[in-house]
Amino acid sequence: MSEQTLRQLPLRILPASMLLARSGALGGRGSIHLIERHARVYRHTWLVLASGFFEPLFYLLSIGVGIGKLVGTVTFAGHTIPYTSFVAPALLATSAMNGAIFDSTFNIFFRLKYAKLYDAALATPMRSGDVALGEIGWALVRAGLYAFAFMIIMLVLGLVRSAWAVLAIPVALLIGFAFSGAGMAATTFMRSWQDFEYVIVATLPMFLFSATFYPLSVYPRPIQFIVDCTPLYQGIALLRGLTLGYVNPGLLWHVLYLAVMGIGGLAVAGNRISRLLLR
Repeated sequence: MSEQTLRQLPLRILPASMLLARSGALGGRGSIHLIERHARVYRHTWLVLASGFFEPLFYLLSIGVGIGKLVGTVTFAGHTIPYTSFVAPALLATSAMNGAIFDSTFNIFFRLKYAKLYDAALATPMRSGDVALGEIGWALVRAGLYAFAFMIIMLVLGLVRSAWAVLAIPVALLIGFAFSGAGMAATTFMRSWQDFEYVIVATLPMFLFSATFYPLSVYPRPIQFIVDCTPLYQGIALLRGLTLGYVNPGLLWHVLYLAVMGIGGLAVAGNRISRLLLR
């Protein structure tokens, strides 16, 4: 069935696979051009790009190193480890989340509602799926830059305790994929800048309570269950296991959770852009 025919069919009679095809939710080669466009723009505003790296770095130096002198050690997976080594992988996950969320929410909303960038893009052979995949791809570039820089800091400070840490950057990209997909999907439902308060309401508690600064075991059991369901905790647990050397098959659950979150967000974002701009 051709794409033109798919566009003429009502949404309610299309199966899920055809909905993805109609919206172009799987993306294509056009997404590369969108990533290139953003890279050219940020060549002139690279300080803005670099700013998102400093918040988790300052947390690491102030809390991880400063308060770490007072805390000393914590118990993780039955082992006693320095507090700074415990906090560092959590802040690496936060760095990847921040890079992905910032680009996939605030920036996309501006391009969608004010700059009308996507209207121009869809006037070319690009599809809505190309737009969604390109934006998520650029968010991954940003998350990857933050994660790579933060990983260098961890290596310099001697906070990497396992050879498994070589997988930390790919995992940080997976975290960025999950949050950028969900962030872009949520942004397509936002109507004004005031709606971005919900982004802060969602991300700030996750940052503070996803076992970032203390073990999950300090919470009451019902709270542990809630925290265990949050996406940032999945990334923190995965990175913490890799950088500290506590690797087990249970980490695959975290990988699956983040992958499904990212793929679901990508599909929803592509379909929503198609509804908003091609109706």
